[in-house]
Amino acid sequence: MELNIERMTCGGCAKSVTKAIQSVDSNAKIDTDPAARAVKIETTATQAAILQVLEEAGYPATAN
Repeated sequence: MELNIERMTCGGCAKSVTKAIQSVDSNAKIDTDPAARAVKIETTATQAAILQVLEEAGYPATAN
């Protein structure tokens, strides 16, 4: 899945986003691009679960 995360603006943000996603699926493959404010995720978790954990972490996301 591909998501836009407007608040992810730096490497530190990307680490927080990665950590949040890994809390739902520790085996997820995550490719963050802070400059584009985008993240690509290969996961077995549902999109709803990913969106919820990102919201809770302070990085609300929208699906592409």
